[in-house]
Amino acid sequence: MASKLLLIAIVIVNIIAFGLAVAAEQRRSHANIVQDNEKNYNYCVYDSDIATGYGVGAFLFLLVSQVIVMLISRCFCCGKPLSPGGARAWAVVLFITCWIFFFIAEVCLLAGSVSNAYHTKYRTIFGEDPPDCQTLRKGVFGAGAAFIFLNTIVSSFYYTNYSRARASFQSFGTGEAAVGLGTFK
Repeated sequence: MASKLLLIAIVIVNIIAFGLAVAAEQRRSHANIVQDNEKNYNYCVYDSDIATGYGVGAFLFLLVSQVIVMLISRCFCCGKPLSPGGARAWAVVLFITCWIFFFIAEVCLLAGSVSNAYHTKYRTIFGEDPPDCQTLRKGVFGAGAAFIFLNTIVSSFYYTNYSRARASFQSFGTGEAAVGLGTFK
C-alpha cells in the first residue's frame, strides 16, 4: 500500500511550490515611466524583482516533488510488473496526466520568471512616444499555481494506484518469465 509519510511529504512540497507561485503572481514587477532630471528623455523604472525568485523557487519545489514521485514509483517502467486491473489502468492514465500537468506548470513558472526578470533598457527622447515598459502579463504565475494544484492531486492518486497495483501482483507460480507450454500429443 502507499506510504502515508511519502504522500504527506509530496503534498507539503507541492503546497510550498503553490504558495511560492501565488506569491510570485502577487509580486510581479510593475514599471513606471520617469523623466530624467534634465527632462531630455523618458525611461522605465521597475519595482521589486522578487517575483522572479519566487517563480524559480516554485519551479524547483515542483521539480523536487515530481522527482520524488517518479523515483519511488520507479518511473512506472522499472521493477516488477503491476497486476492487471483497474488500479494499473488508472495508474497509467494518471502517470500520463501527471507528466502533462507537470510540464505545463514548469513552462508557466519558467516563462513567468524569465519574462518578469526582463526589463526594458532603452529610453526615448523628449517629445517622442513614451517607452514601452514591458512587464509580465497577469495570470502566468497563477496558471502555474493552478497546474501545481492539479499536479498535486493527480500525482497523489497516481502513487496510490501504482502502489495498489504493485502490492496485488502475484507471479504465476512457475517462477519463470517465459510462457509455459504444455506437451504436444
